[in-house]
This record gives sequence, C-alpha cells and structure tokens, in this order.
Amino acid sequence: MSVKNIVKALEPFTSCDVADALSKLKVPHGGFLPGITMWSPRRQEGPAKIIGPAYTVKYVRKNYENEPKPAGHYIDSIPAGAVVFISAPPRMPNACYGGLMSTRAQHSGAVGTVIDGRLRDLQEHRDLDFPVFARDVGTTSPQEIVRVSEVNGPVRLNSEEIDATIHPGDYIIADLNGVVVLPQGLAEQAVDLIASQVEADERVAADIKAGATFSEASKKHRANVKQPSKSP
Repeated sequence: MSVKNIVKALEPFTSCDVADALSKLKVPHGGFLPGITMWSPRRQEGPAKIIGPAYTVKYVRKNYENEPKPAGHYIDSIPAGAVVFISAPPRMPNACYGGLMSTRAQHSGAVGTVIDGRLRDLQEHRDLDFPVFARDVGTTSPQEIVRVSEVNGPVRLNSEEIDATIHPGDYIIADLNGVVVLPQGLAEQAVDLIASQVEADERVAADIKAGATFSEASKKHRANVKQPSKSP
C-alpha cells in the first residue's frame, strides 16, 4: 500500500486501536510513547488527531562537537502530509519548538508536530489550530544550549519506562489518548487487523448495553477477531 492509502485506512481509528493491533503483532507496549500529550488545539480535549509519516529532528547539546551540523533549517524541508517529530536532549528546561515553527510547518502541509521535550508560544499554536503534542511547556528558546544535529534519522525516545526508536517514515498516530508509533514495515499488517477488532468491540459494547455481561459479550464476539498471519 502507498503512504497515502495507509494514512487513509488509519483515519477512522484511534491511537488505542492502532496500539491493539501492534500488541497482536508483538510490538512492545503497542507502540505507545509515554509522557507525550496533546497541548494544541486544546489541552487533552477534542477530536484533534494526526496521522502521517514521521519527519524526525534530533537536537543535541551545543557542546557535542562531534555531532553533525546540518545545513539550512529543518523547518523549511518538511514534506506535505508529514508529522514533525522533535527529539530534545533529556532533562532540558528550554523549549525546542515555538509558534513560528508551527506557522511554517502548517504552510508546508505538515499535519502536526510531536515533541519529545517542551514547546513554547502555546497560544500561537492554538490560534493556528495546529495540533501539537509535547511533554510540557516552557518559555525559553533553545539556541543557547542546544542545536539540531540530524534531520530524518532515527531518534530514541527519552524515557525510563520503555526503549523505543522512531525512524523516518514510521507512522505517527496521535490523539487525546496519546501517541503511538507504527513501524513502517508493520503498517500493512496493522491496517489488516484493526477493522476486525474494532467491529468486535463495538458489538461487545452493544451487548453490554443490552444487559449482557462483559465475559459473555467478549466470548461471543472476540473469538472471531482476525489474527496476524503466521510467517511461513
């Protein structure tokens, strides 16, 4: 499937639906990236959702002289339809993404931004109605202590809970439930599983509302949920 078709196939579903499919595919933690939540257009509220291939940006401390120094500004080369994924160094108090960045990203056709770190200029993002997910907010720009070292390379999540790497082109699905990364190589398999499991859960819910117990409804409907294909 093309990138466009995968994104279209994922649009009806939530980040939880994608995580359920990834769990069936034995992906640790279902692709969930803990600690990153919605700040814009609203704070953990509303139907905002972003789905698209990751365009990754890695920041490092300015004293890391051996790290590469890309030419130009990453914000000017964002592909249309991408999710900008910003990786900041751990324990950094400064924000690494601001309102002008969302202004340019939105103009480029990006569908949203996910920040493994802090954002600033919160009201500017909200005024743009541009989806931004982050760990927290801050006031101070990044340039005094960090710089970009790599664009569109793999980045590791800053987390003590899980070990996760986001690769360029991996699909990012983010909504008020949280942020999930769907590895590019598993996208078609995940898409193949999601509709069946969501339909089963809808039938379980309907039966519960009609008076059935969860155990009864689950046994009745979840037994027929599509399972991952076995490798030959």
